[in-house]
Order: sequence, then C-alpha cells, then structure tokens
Amino acid sequence: MADSEPVTDQPIAPGEDADPDEHRSSGHAGRRRRSRGLGFLRETAIIVVSALVLSWLIKSFLVQAFFIPSASMEDTLIEGDRVMVSRLVPTVLDVHRGDVVVFKDPGGWLDPVEPVDHGPVGNAITDVMTFVGLLPQDTGEHLIKRVIGVPGDQVTCCDAEGRVSVNGVPIDEERYVKPGSEPSEVDFAVTVPDGMLFVMGDNRQNSRDSRYNTGNPGGGFVPMSNVVGTAFATVWPFDRATLLRNPGDVFAGVPEP
Repeated sequence: MADSEPVTDQPIAPGEDADPDEHRSSGHAGRRRRSRGLGFLRETAIIVVSALVLSWLIKSFLVQAFFIPSASMEDTLIEGDRVMVSRLVPTVLDVHRGDVVVFKDPGGWLDPVEPVDHGPVGNAITDVMTFVGLLPQDTGEHLIKRVIGVPGDQVTCCDAEGRVSVNGVPIDEERYVKPGSEPSEVDFAVTVPDGMLFVMGDNRQNSRDSRYNTGNPGGGFVPMSNVVGTAFATVWPFDRATLLRNPGDVFAGVPEP
C-alpha cells in the first residue's frame, strides 16, 4: 500500500476568504452603517429645511425682526435696539394713531446707505439668514416712526401751548416724546389723504419725518401699502426688553374725521 501523501497547511491565496459566512456578515454590517449614516443626514436635512421654511413663513406673514439704526425714536427706541414687528398690520389688523410702524421709504426720506461688505461668502450667508428671518432686517430701506394721523385726519401744529392737534383736539404727547423735545419746531397744517399716514419720530428735533418730506414723492405722507407692520416689542438688548404698547389714551378725545 502506497504511503499517503502528508497533509500540509495550504496558504490562503490573496482575495480568498477562509469563511464565506463571516464575509457576508461583515458586508451586511457595513451596508447597515452606511444606511444609518445616510438616514441621519437625510433627517437632519429635512429638519433644517423645515426650520428655514417655517422661519421664512413666520417672517413673511406673522413677525419680523428689525434693527434700529438711528436716534429718531428716542427714548422709546434707541440706536442698536432690535424690535419685533407684527406683519398682520395693515393686511389683517388696522393701523391706529399712536402705533409705531415700520415702513419702506416712500422715496427720498433716506440717504443712500452703503451696505457692509462681509465678503462673498459672508454676504451670501447674511442675505440668506436675513431672508428667512434668522437675522434682523437692516433698516437700510425702511424707517420706523409713530403714527399721528390716519386717512382723513387734519393734523396741525402748533397751538398756543405748542401742541400738535388732530381734528381740532390738542394732544398731550409727554407719554412718548423724548423729554426736553418740543412737539414740533415747525408749524404745519395737513389733511391726510386716503390710503396714507402722517408719521413723526418721538425725538422730534432729530427726526426726518412727514414734516420734512413734503417735497418728496407722496408729499410727506406714507402710503399704507408701504407699511411693513407695527412694532410691538423690544427684544434686544435684554436689559431693554419690553412691550411697545399703543398710548391709546393720548388720542382718546380725538373725533373721527
């Protein structure tokens, strides 16, 4: 009987798997990890996009933040304040005398403003975040003033005591006019046209408002269609956070036109 050949260990050739089941198990685990990773990225993208869309909808139809760049509304609002503005006015709710409104420049009220350059990437990020409402809108093309006259009102200044009158009734504006300011240093007498507003800043001697824009488009009046909304709260800085309430009692005695 011939001697049997000795059994020797054979080397595993490159690419050869000693255990096919182990190879399949490892492949399945890798695919599961990739699937979980893609699922996480997909869910994160959905959440981010949904949040941006929701923010844009809120900013477009409900509430928008604005930055105060000047002293024209002191002491109610000071430079650097951030305010929240209700977009329900004037589309759903009416504008009232005493409201603090944000509106687009009717034409010629503001000097040209050179935007801050953050670089191509920074500008793009700033524009996107402002568009969706994550950053406050710069008031480069907007103004913020207080409504003194609504359509049909006769607004005049000044009576013997230096007060502004609306429809023949003098109003006491100490509630909001900056201490030390006169109600107006110039005389005027206007009737507010339909679809327009007559507005003034609370810092009367430092406000380019309806009184000083009679030679510009609209004759110094603000078209209702230019109104973005009414400011209802100061939210930044935190130590100035407060609600901006309409001083309705100031105009309580004013008759309708």
